[in-house]
Amino acid sequence: MEDIIAVAVLGFFATVITALVTFGPVGRAVAERLRGKGASGVLADIEERFDDQAQQINDVHRQLGDLAERQDFNERLLAQAKERGLLAAPGPGPTGR
Repeated sequence: MEDIIAVAVLGFFATVITALVTFGPVGRAVAERLRGKGASGVLADIEERFDDQAQQINDVHRQLGDLAERQDFNERLLAQAKERGLLAAPGPGPTGR
């Protein structure tokens, strides 16, 4: 008699847990995945992250171009100052050599 009650209680709890998993968020996610909707959401997420990374790369590329222009400008200024004799020869360093 006790075995029958134990099996009945175990069956009841197994049924409740199965129903909660099946009809809960986990069950819905599994169902969407089986229908193919889950894969498109993952692909959309990957595509969004790819677009963000591409935008960041474009921003870095633009900043690198700006830095190259600034470096060219500074090199031209130094060359002009050197031609005009405005730059002094390097003197002794802080150690006095």
